[in-house]
Amino acid sequence: MSKSTIKSEIELFAIKKVKALREEANFSQSELAFRLGVSNGFIGQVESNKFPAKYNLDHIDKLAVIFNCSPKDFLPEHPVNKDSSKSIL
Repeated sequence: MSKSTIKSEIELFAIKKVKALREEANFSQSELAFRLGVSNGFIGQVESNKFPAKYNLDHIDKLAVIFNCSPKDFLPEHPVNKDSSKSIL
């Protein structure tokens, strides 16, 4: 494994949003992991740049229930990747 694993800007946006909500709710990483139904160390790995772990759409859906918000709240209002405006077709 490399010293640092790259996560995309949009993945980092979602991770930072979850971390802010977790801290606002005064949840430890372990408590959020329990509520999300993932392993005890998963949240720490997601929040660390040393691991490739990240949230998937199922996690985002469950996190919206946990934090009583919309899944859309974990996404930015506008694209964050520089190349997002280029056509992928």
